[in-house]
This record gives sequence, structure tokens and C-alpha cells, in this order.
Amino acid sequence: MKITDACVYPYPCGDSSVRRMALEAKSLGFDRLVTAGISSGEFYGIEVSNGILIRDTMVKDLISRVRQEKNSKAVISVQAGDNGFNRAVMGVKGVHILRGIQSADKAAFDHVAAKMAADNCVAVDIDLSPLISGRGIMRQRAIHRYRDILVLERRFEFPITLSSHARSILEMRAVREISGLCSLIDMDTPDVERAFIGVDTIITPPNPAVRVI
Repeated sequence: MKITDACVYPYPCGDSSVRRMALEAKSLGFDRLVTAGISSGEFYGIEVSNGILIRDTMVKDLISRVRQEKNSKAVISVQAGDNGFNRAVMGVKGVHILRGIQSADKAAFDHVAAKMAADNCVAVDIDLSPLISGRGIMRQRAIHRYRDILVLERRFEFPITLSSHARSILEMRAVREISGLCSLIDMDTPDVERAFIGVDTIITPPNPAVRVI
């Protein structure tokens, strides 16, 4: 299982090269980065997984895009929308992560969506950037939204991922610092440990059941 920052933005989306971000990630205690717009590879012993974010699209177009990426081995994320859209996303095979939940309406992710996420092994991402650089109402809103999500996670046990959404090495944080930030949203050590390996949970197919003949 690999400790993963589930979303960073290397150059050209951000300011730092993927090699420089990988080197920084190694010093911060990570094993893997999910990167936006960068092909998968390995740098300085850090696994780099290609991440694809789908946003502002209809469900029909979303399904088509996910099918196109079926064999790419990319980590496919979808930007959260309203409740009906998010429920539909939970049922699309090939979607790995629902992102941006802190910006969605409070009713956008309910117990039905949570149950579907658990059944289909779709993760909900905790975007740490509002906790790292946010101030005032934006930060408080994110904290409250994440606490609400974690109440549902403890009930339904769907996967959680943690993302810095860093666009520069200056915005990246160490594993220990992230654990401290997560205490603000009532995540204890086991919660954080599960979230750090959340990407493994969603990309590793479950072991097939043993059939006794």
C-alpha cells in the first residue's frame, strides 16, 4: 500500500516540474503522486499516476469519456455537482474519485450517494487546499462539509482520498503536517492512514470470492 497525494498539478498546469514535485514528495514521506495531465511513470522512487479530471459535462458525455479512458490506467475523477448528478456518477463504472465536494451544496452528497460510493468503490476526495491556504468562511465551510462527509463515511465505509491540489512544491505538505490538518475535521490516525492509501483501494480490484465445488 502506498501513501499517496491524490492530486497535484505539475507544469504546465502548475509552476513545478513533475520531477521536482516527485523529489519533494519523497522528502515529505509519500510513495505516490496522482498528477493532472502527466503520463504515468516513476521519478526518484516515487510512482506517478496519470490523473484525469472530468468537469462541467452531462452524464451521457461523462460515460462516453470514461469509456474512452478504459484502458489508460488513469485515475479518473469527476467534479461534484448536484445530488442527482453525484448519484449518477457513483453508478458509472470506471470512475474512481468524486472531487470538489466542499464546493457543492450540502445536500449534494447524501446517504444514498454514500451507499452507492461504498458499493461501487468510488472515493470521495478531501481537498486539503482550503485548509492549507484558505481563510475565513471558505475554510470554515470546507471543515464543516468534510465533517459531514466523514459521518457518512463511518456509516457506509466508502473510500476517502487526500489531495493537496498543490501547483508548486511550496504548496506541498509532509505526511505528518497533513495528519495534523486532518485533525481539524475529526479524522483520527486510523482514518488518516486509510485515506492515505485510498488510491490503492480504488484502483486495486477486489480479490475474487473463493468458490467451493
